[in-house]
Amino acid sequence: MAQQRVMITAAADGIGRAIAKAFAAEGAKVHICDVNEMALARFREDFPEIAATHVNVRNEGEIDAWFDDALDDMGGLDVMVNNAGIKGPTAPVDDIDYADWRECIEVCLDSHFLCARRAAPVMKAQKSGAIINLSSNAGQFGFGNRTPYAAAKWAVIGLTKSLAIELGPHNVRCNAICPGSVRGDRINRVIKGEAELRGVPFEVVAKEIVWNQSISRFVEADEVADLCVFLASPRAAMING
Repeated sequence: MAQQRVMITAAADGIGRAIAKAFAAEGAKVHICDVNEMALARFREDFPEIAATHVNVRNEGEIDAWFDDALDDMGGLDVMVNNAGIKGPTAPVDDIDYADWRECIEVCLDSHFLCARRAAPVMKAQKSGAIINLSSNAGQFGFGNRTPYAAAKWAVIGLTKSLAIELGPHNVRCNAICPGSVRGDRINRVIKGEAELRGVPFEVVAKEIVWNQSISRFVEADEVADLCVFLASPRAAMING
């Protein structure tokens, strides 16, 4: 597989970091962004060969500037991984502030659109490319007391399927990954919020999350990263939408 040029949002830590590491291990040229300066500093120290830029994905201008720099540096784009997301508020719908709703939608959905909008013309012109959006099983089954997050993740699936139809004739594929709960700080915050809302121990919620899965454990970030690498590879050439 020829050296791929890969851009990944929110990749200084967590799932994004694992994805960046996996692509780099395959020989790809990777350019990430993140809003967390401390995480970016750690990432740059650990992976000096990977370009890392401070970007607030809620800001259209910052995304455009990041794309301008990355495309100029890499000379093109083969893989766009829209990983940015936040857990959003944990509360009944009537207790959720509109500002918190908007923040969750902007990070989890709008950023995917803004990046796809910039990636699409580049990939269409070269007649190849893969866009990978991170959705969630909350985007397939819903999630009580987390309506902003679930709504955004459902919308990511609609965005993905629509892009697949639109871009497929140009040999550009778009797929969504819908993992269960991925081990890490984010799911720990989700569990803590749910436990506090219901007045139950952290461990009770953690067990409930995985009890009805066929494989009853949390997903590892590296497993999501491996799937990204596969979906971006020629072995997934007919997987679209």
